[in-house]
Amino acid sequence: MFKELFLPCLWAFLSSLVFCGIFNVHDKKIIFVSALGGGLGWFAYLISAPFASVVMQNFIAAITVALFSEFMSRILKTPSTVFLVIGVLPMVPGGGIYYTMEYGVQGNTDMFIEKGLETIAVAGAIAIGVSVASAIFRMYSYFQIQQFKQRENMVIRYDRDNNK
Repeated sequence: MFKELFLPCLWAFLSSLVFCGIFNVHDKKIIFVSALGGGLGWFAYLISAPFASVVMQNFIAAITVALFSEFMSRILKTPSTVFLVIGVLPMVPGGGIYYTMEYGVQGNTDMFIEKGLETIAVAGAIAIGVSVASAIFRMYSYFQIQQFKQRENMVIRYDRDNNK
């Protein structure tokens, strides 16, 4: 269980840690949290494996990383893209792109098309997952702001009515 579940998450964490250096992230707390997002995304990917396809696994992992990025950006007062880009990197279908090109160069048209469509679907699932999570979080934030404005407006009316 440890080798199948937690060791790949550790590798995703470490690869995300390296990308923090490549992207010039300097704050140690942000470096750790960004790398943690990569490990968390890979954990979500592996947990969803028994009941989902590869495309759905990437979709679930992308939503997990995007929500984590939004929450951490609010907590650490840093743009969410710092956490999002680094957290999504372990899921990028680099192997799929490589094998698609390999099959294309070899002239294996059937495998080229199959692997190419799978790679495009995985990339699309990641993009849609990030978009859905971002939209959900923005809607939640919008409704929170609206509720705050309503409460503030009620307090102003109460003060105005009582100060007559």
